[in-house]
Amino acid sequence: MVLAIQALGWIAADDEVFPLFITATGSAMSELRDRAADPEFLAAVLDFLLQDDRWVVAFCDAEGHPYTAPQAARAALPGGAVMNWT
Repeated sequence: MVLAIQALGWIAADDEVFPLFITATGSAMSELRDRAADPEFLAAVLDFLLQDDRWVVAFCDAEGHPYTAPQAARAALPGGAVMNWT
């Protein structure tokens, strides 16, 4: 959850990415703090971040995480299990 909260902070600080996040999630600015502890909301934060490799790289570079960290963190949150279709 810590990485997802860091991702939310990174998204909120980026003037280009943040408006896209607000639009994509339908979240109001006033509810971000309240929802920051909600595992399902944090899963949505990581889902959003993972949509664009450039965002993943920029976030990981800024926070000192390996590029695989957001996907690993997403797998640990609700709905993050990778489906095996075989």
